[in-house]
Amino acid sequence: MKSPRFLLWFIAILTVVAALIDLPEKLELSVPWGKTTINRSVTTPEININLGPVKYKKSFSTRLGLDLSGGTHLVMEADMAKIPSGDRQSAYESARNTIERRINLFGLTEPVIQKAKVGDSYRIIVEIPGISDMSKAIDLIGTTAQLSFRQEASDAAKIATPSSYLEIWPIDSGLTGKNLKRSQVVFDPKSGAPQVSLEFDSQGAKIFEEITGSNIGKTIAIFLDQSLLSAPRVNDKITGGQAVIQGQFSLNEAKQLSILLNAGALPVPLKVIEQRQIGATLGQKTIHNSLIAAATGLSTVALFMIVNYGFLGVVADIALVFYALIVFAVFKTVPVTLTLAGIAGFILSIGMAVDANILIFERMKEELRWGKDYLTSLKLGFDRAYPSIRDSNISSLITCGILYWFGTGIVRGFAITLSLGIMISFFSAMVISRTFLRLIYKG
Repeated sequence: MKSPRFLLWFIAILTVVAALIDLPEKLELSVPWGKTTINRSVTTPEININLGPVKYKKSFSTRLGLDLSGGTHLVMEADMAKIPSGDRQSAYESARNTIERRINLFGLTEPVIQKAKVGDSYRIIVEIPGISDMSKAIDLIGTTAQLSFRQEASDAAKIATPSSYLEIWPIDSGLTGKNLKRSQVVFDPKSGAPQVSLEFDSQGAKIFEEITGSNIGKTIAIFLDQSLLSAPRVNDKITGGQAVIQGQFSLNEAKQLSILLNAGALPVPLKVIEQRQIGATLGQKTIHNSLIAAATGLSTVALFMIVNYGFLGVVADIALVFYALIVFAVFKTVPVTLTLAGIAGFILSIGMAVDANILIFERMKEELRWGKDYLTSLKLGFDRAYPSIRDSNISSLITCGILYWFGTGIVRGFAITLSLGIMISFFSAMVISRTFLRLIYKG
């Protein structure tokens, strides 16, 4: 076990970092100083690393769900003209699942995705919280993302023009996005430019090896929805089923392309027939009342701990404050989209953190009644309560896993916030509370 002072410094640094992340995106401060007033703006810190090929940027903003902040509402219609009537229902379901995968890969946004069949019109209703840029939402959802590799028929590729791309590479190689195992963003080791790497399944690797072997000295064009991405020249047969898409990508464009490829191509083209911004489904008064209810509940729990356990209850309440700061920082770092259901999961996890402290303190009281000194009671109380707390948290995490696996939308949001809260509440009870009490009793 690490020394209490080391753990105390660790907790202090962790809490300071969490408090900085928890700051509002912009906080205006006015401080009177004699006859003048000092005005300052405090903002949430950002991570921005730019070291040659290593580029990383991270901002810490709070994502709110549709019920708290509104978002984008799209109604899209599937073009079933080229789909046999017997396959239309499965294509419809597949399109809906592909859209959900894309949005989930893009971030934890808790989308609302519904099918709405009106006569012979196959429609999909999509509501995405936190996205105000309509074109961005349409690009993410509506792009068919059919990836294909085509071979050139002659040397005309050297003088290709945008209007003649499909004429320059008229031969379909048979290698498509269906053969893709996974895609990810990588960086060119020489220029540092973002690229999209491709890894094919066994069948795709075999096809890729064949087409590169038969096209040495020629170009192979990579198309996405009939648009040319790149046309690299083949210098040698490529084995192992790996390729790279090079282009004038920004980092965000490379990430979005990778997301589209990983989520899979849409089985049918989609066209937008309605688009609009939607407001929060919960009014400000409802949100305000919910926050009052949460604050009242937490205050009651804190008072209960102090009344029943005295000084131990005060320590537990202080640990809960640290816990709340850390949890909210994790929510902003992941980031987690907060809905009212997600906030409920967070508050429930606070109750579980209190339960852990109650188990520990009751065990300590038993040891004290049996004549043990404070330090011994502290050690035995934590050690003997640990199995119960561990098993309780594991069973709760299993339930969260089931909710996330079978649930959608706000149910998944509830499962995510509750599971993160449970894991951090375990750390709060077994490390933060224990460290404080060891230092106090030793002093």
